[in-house]
Amino acid sequence: MFCEKAYALIKELDRNRDSLPPFNTDLLNEIKTEVKQLIVQNQEDAQTSAEGSRLVRTSAYAPTVKIRHAAIKRNIRCILAYHYNRLKCLRNMRWQFGSILPPDVKANLSQAEIEWFSKYSSNLVQYMRSVGDEGINLAVDLKPPKSLYIEVRCLTDYGQFELNDGSVLLLKENSRHYLPRSECEELIRQGVLEHVV
Repeated sequence: MFCEKAYALIKELDRNRDSLPPFNTDLLNEIKTEVKQLIVQNQEDAQTSAEGSRLVRTSAYAPTVKIRHAAIKRNIRCILAYHYNRLKCLRNMRWQFGSILPPDVKANLSQAEIEWFSKYSSNLVQYMRSVGDEGINLAVDLKPPKSLYIEVRCLTDYGQFELNDGSVLLLKENSRHYLPRSECEELIRQGVLEHVV
């Protein structure tokens, strides 16, 4: 039946809304093969109907060609939706994790998606540097802060961490610190620190 593989592709994406499943190259290739076959069949029918009489052309081949054409369009829409949703998820991950993706996420990406993510990150960094005299980090304070300082607990032995005022902290596992939110938010996203509520 037409478009079953495309439907399976979208269903797979729908099941994994909060995560990025492995890039399904096999299913995409099967859909592309189906599209090519439908195009060839439509071309053959169009050629046959052009050679036949006008009555045969309108009555016998038109409905079949229209159905195949609708299936082609649906397959293409499903492929575009698959790629768009994956890139949208990657864009959100850039804001969530920063410019370095976790290894388990990176393993699920295609080479083109890795290149897109890298280019998106570099464009974002370039834009943030161009704003104002010293630039601005838009990835800080994704949620409006309730206070300027927060209490954090170190989850791993990170080592020395220098604050903007020049003071140096030693971040050891299970140590607690009271730090400016703007300086420790990236370490919280990386999993080095945990916000103690």
